[in-house]
Amino acid sequence: MPSTHLLEPERRTLHGHFSRDLKPILTIQPGDTVCYRTLDANWGLEPFTGGEYTPRHEMEGRQPQLDDGHPLIGPIAIEGARVGQTLEIQIKRVIPGAWGFCLAGGWPSRTNQRLNIIQRGIVHAWTLDPQTMIGRNHLGHTVPLRPFMGVMGMPPDEPGIHSTIPPRRSGGNLDCKELVAGSTLYLPIAVQGGLFSVGDGHAAQGDGEISGTAIECPMEIVELTFDLREDFPTHAPTAHTPAGWLTMAFDEDLNEAAFNAAESMFKLMEWLYQLDHLDAIALASTALDLRITQMVNEKRGVHALLPHGVLR
Repeated sequence: MPSTHLLEPERRTLHGHFSRDLKPILTIQPGDTVCYRTLDANWGLEPFTGGEYTPRHEMEGRQPQLDDGHPLIGPIAIEGARVGQTLEIQIKRVIPGAWGFCLAGGWPSRTNQRLNIIQRGIVHAWTLDPQTMIGRNHLGHTVPLRPFMGVMGMPPDEPGIHSTIPPRRSGGNLDCKELVAGSTLYLPIAVQGGLFSVGDGHAAQGDGEISGTAIECPMEIVELTFDLREDFPTHAPTAHTPAGWLTMAFDEDLNEAAFNAAESMFKLMEWLYQLDHLDAIALASTALDLRITQMVNEKRGVHALLPHGVLR
């Protein structure tokens, strides 16, 4: 019988980088479910106040370099996971905490330099209602909540410490707002055991994530069920979501990311519908949407979305 495991954010379970050398904090069987509670992207333990940035209480004991990135829970190993397989992650529940924040400006980055907002920054403090799924900021603005996890992924098969900021072919900082509850994410496994980690809760985000942050929030419940797939080959993050099938790609060049995402979708369409390559491209031109996932994670992200029911 499949088991359910619980993981809380504590020093033992948290890390701020990807590495194939990290020891798993938990080993599960295919079919098992893991329920997580997570911190916000900045390791925060309390809300910000709105307006100017002011320090707040954050998780203590962070180690330089090892914990410079998002606070990720994991890694977990999946028994029998090996290189070349696909890890299937069913996203069952994503329930946000009671507060969140969004930052704009105030720190050096390529995006902030382009927007000319390095010198001055602001904080929008958000109150979140998981019952009504409405968020309200300190200025009185409201938005509907559509929570998802910004980081879900595994390390590359390369030595050393890898930042949590750029997304990679085995996942990571995907920041794709379509990965809500009810979605299934498929990631290529690059290292033995998989070594999956999750973190960076988002209560709401627009395509692009143009300020560099969404409504960043702790998550009360993130429920994920894991399985191994031999019959679903993929070479980049792919997902079946309530909106449709999608394929993701990342590159410093937005055009390259767009074409790579489209080419991954052509292959998926050929597999799903037994299409010739040129037929897939022609049909994609009538039915496929290319969307900017995010512009701010060192590598730009594009997801190609094939809406449900558009091809019959």
